[in-house]
Amino acid sequence: MPQAETRTTTVRLPRPVYDQARCLVDKESRGRTRISLNDLIVTAITAYLKMYKRKQIDAAFAGMAEDADYQKEAKLLVEEFEHSDWEALRIEEEDLEGELAYASDSSR
Repeated sequence: MPQAETRTTTVRLPRPVYDQARCLVDKESRGRTRISLNDLIVTAITAYLKMYKRKQIDAAFAGMAEDADYQKEAKLLVEEFEHSDWEALRIEEEDLEGELAYASDSSR
């Protein structure tokens, strides 16, 4: 797998954070998995960025709950597909009943 382009930067960590990170790296490095402080920092920042992006997406969806135009459109879609949803449910139930009948007949 090709290695991603990297940039070098300086990070200043509060002493307790650094000590905990260093302890974790030392502990993990005694096992089969070898990690560096750099690996830990990259992993932590990556996880934070994923969480941050997820929060942005959640906030956008939360905004939709307050948007009257969106709510109106959603209600129209539900009404438009109501018949086909019920039809699909009916067909699925008939298929399930047929499978149950077949299973009980073949178990005899």
